[in-house]
This record gives sequence, structure tokens and C-alpha cells, in this order.
Amino acid sequence: MIRKVCVMGWPVAHSRSPLIHNHWIAEHRIPDARYELLAVKPEDAAETIRHLHKLDFVGANVTVPHKETAFATLTRHDAVARRLKAVNTIVTLEDGTLEGRNTDGYGFIANLKDGAPDWRPGEGPAVMLGAGGAARAIAAALETEGVREIRIVNRTPERAEALIRDLGLKSAKAYSTAETTAALGGAGLLVNTTTLGMKGESDVDIDISALPRDAIVTDIVYTPLETGLLKRARLAGHETVDGLGMLLHQAVPGFEAWFGVRPHVTDELREIVLADLGMT
Repeated sequence: MIRKVCVMGWPVAHSRSPLIHNHWIAEHRIPDARYELLAVKPEDAAETIRHLHKLDFVGANVTVPHKETAFATLTRHDAVARRLKAVNTIVTLEDGTLEGRNTDGYGFIANLKDGAPDWRPGEGPAVMLGAGGAARAIAAALETEGVREIRIVNRTPERAEALIRDLGLKSAKAYSTAETTAALGGAGLLVNTTTLGMKGESDVDIDISALPRDAIVTDIVYTPLETGLLKRARLAGHETVDGLGMLLHQAVPGFEAWFGVRPHVTDELREIVLADLGMT
């Protein structure tokens, strides 16, 4: 029997998940395993998720715009997905039921630790740019990791305040973009959680001169690998972490759950993905 897993989204052709997971399948010589793309229209998402087994899939990744639909459709969730009300990984439990999980925050923290091994959660507040879906996962992960203060900068601070309330963040505060300089003061970490800086998008336009020199700067955007924000931070003497590792690390827990082997994010895998992106 072939153990099939898919990534579902709309659109989904751009996803590098099959490249990542099929590399690990080959690396670990897992027989009769395959990872596929599955393009699913929004109106068909709930039905597709409910019938994954009938489609011969033992699990799935879920990408935009189906993460909230997956949460609402499934009746079993891990604690992280339950808190975020969003699912990016579906696994089959021993009793045959489907459970929704969310590994986005795990991927962010694992990438941060990999790229900046000296980072310590308790050393200064974390400043987040943006209050969207990625920001939710990252804020929750930072709090769980032990960051004592989270400052969320958003064009509409009301949205940041709603995020704080919804997640029940205990030590978080919303800032408007006009208050960015104040938010950066004394920070130990700056995170861009928006798509600003992505190829074709305008760059993050903030003055980072108020950021302490020992603060780490990271970006979830990985095309280009060094965004405008990361370049300015590097030139100012900051340690920087690009966003590609978040994509790679968030895939690890799902692969382990589906195939019983915990894979590793290696330089070889990173180079394979970069080559596929045309960024070698």
C-alpha cells in the first residue's frame, strides 16, 4: 500500500513541500511513500479534508487559503492548532481519526535557533511587524518559548490588539507604525511577519536605527533570500536570519508523524530548494 501525503491549497503549484518531503523519503529510503500536490478550490476544501482517506491520503499539509477551514472541519486538534484556530498539518491517529496540528510557530523558532544559536528568549522584548496569520503563530511561539514582552507593530493597531486578545497574550502590546521607533527601543529581536519585501512587493520601510546593535533581525520572506530589511540590518551590524529555514523546519514534525522517521534540515536540502527557486 502506498502511503500518500499531499499539500492542499489554492493555488498550490508554487509549493516546495513535495520537493522537501520527497527528498526526505528518498534520503530515508522509505518504501511506497509519496508526497503530492493537491489543488483544492475553497468551496471544496471542507469536503476534501473530510474524505482524505477515501482519496488514499494518510495525511496532508494545508496552505492558504485553507488553514482556517481545516480547523473548522476537523474535530481533533493539538493544543497549538486549537489556540491559533488554524491547521497546517493533518495526521491520522492510531484510531483512524484525523487530527489537525499547526507547526508554523515551531518552524519559526527552530529556524531562529538554527540561524542565531546565541539568541536567548529572555534577552529583551521581541518586536513583530504585522498582525496577520503568520504573526499569530509566531507570537504564540515566542510567548511559549519564554519571551517576556512582545511588541506588535501594525498599520492598524486595533488589529494587533485583537490578535493579543484572541491569543490571550499576557505580556504583549500593540503599536501603530508611527510608534515604530518607540517599539524598537531596547528590543532583542525584530521579526517581519508580513509579505513586504517579497519579490514584487514593496519593501519594509522602517528606520531601524533605534534597534540595539545586538538585536537579531529575521524575516519570514525568503524570496529574495536577503530582503531589503535584512540587508539594511546586516549593514548596520545586526545578526540576521533569513526565512527559508522556517519553510524547511515546519515540515519536520509532519514528516515524522506520517512516516515514523524524524528528518533533519541540512545544508544539502537548503541548496536543493534554493536551486529550485533559481536562487543558487
